[in-house]
Amino acid sequence: MNVPLLDLRGQYAAIRGEIDEAIGRVVESQYFILGPEVTAFEEEIATFCGVSRAIGVSSGTDALLVALMALDVRPGDEIVTTPFTFFATAGVIARLGARPVFVDIEAETFNIDPGRLADAIGPRTRAVVPVHLYGQCVDPDVYTVAAGAGVPVVEDAAQAIGARDADGRSAGAVGLCGCFSFFPTKNLGGFGDAGLVTTNDDGFADLVEILRVHGGEQRYHHRRVGGNFRLDALQAAVLRVKLEHLRDWNEARRRNADRYRALIADAGLDADVRTPVDAAGHIYHQFVIRARNRDALRNHLRDRGIGSEVYYPLPLHLQECFSEMGGSAGDYPVAEAAAREVLALPIYPELTEDQLGVVVDGIASFYRGT
Repeated sequence: MNVPLLDLRGQYAAIRGEIDEAIGRVVESQYFILGPEVTAFEEEIATFCGVSRAIGVSSGTDALLVALMALDVRPGDEIVTTPFTFFATAGVIARLGARPVFVDIEAETFNIDPGRLADAIGPRTRAVVPVHLYGQCVDPDVYTVAAGAGVPVVEDAAQAIGARDADGRSAGAVGLCGCFSFFPTKNLGGFGDAGLVTTNDDGFADLVEILRVHGGEQRYHHRRVGGNFRLDALQAAVLRVKLEHLRDWNEARRRNADRYRALIADAGLDADVRTPVDAAGHIYHQFVIRARNRDALRNHLRDRGIGSEVYYPLPLHLQECFSEMGGSAGDYPVAEAAAREVLALPIYPELTEDQLGVVVDGIASFYRGT
């Protein structure tokens, strides 16, 4: 039995009628950019996230970019973030001419280590950008440290829609703003690129809305230089349908994670595989294990038709494009160890009990040499 890392066809089959109706509604209206579908989605997802404002944008990357633009991040500024994340987190910082300052991660959660955060904040720090990696929120102490230093927090919540932190607060509702991605593989995925900025600060929200249309509050009149960060109505319509199912899908991911833990324990694999921390608000965008002899295990699973992926094989401080910053191996040892050991297993809601068993049987056969 083949088990792909992700199979969205099952999700679409279950809601095909709703999706087709939503797309047809947009096509009939011929209103494709912003408009009533986008406004309705923004209102609905603001309620879901527990914030007063939500601004739909063109991608998760653009959500981060426009948020930092709204903070007027400029060359010479420093933005504190994690070296263990998708490239966009630091890429948008560099695009604005600012400098990413990295802080190592916690070994158990893969999130930025709040105990190391204060030492990284300096006089040029313009913001802290923690990442709620794999669907698990960062430690609430991150906000406490940033607030103590008088620095705003821009939450990279691209992988965490619906997640809650240890204090029960929703991802994207704690810092100055939250930045989400609706890339098709996300827990809430569109039919292409789409993103969102959430905030409880009306002034900040107004500025993001202006910046997403080239900085023009009045058509053809521009107080600021913005960008084309608008959300397509077709994406908003699809996301409105999927949002109605998101809580159920996230719960299904949690059930699959629980089942993985039980199967891995029953198979006696605890010495070879470490499963992720089961935080209460974790929504498992990915189910990421730490595995002994990771690369060989991944090849073994591939040969058995089982999908997996490495998120992420090279920490950001070791990326070639950041070589001028002088980063070297050993600078962030926890992140570097994670890059050598992590492996994401299939976790999507439609997985069957048999498929979960096939994945764990594949892992067991590797370590037992059978």
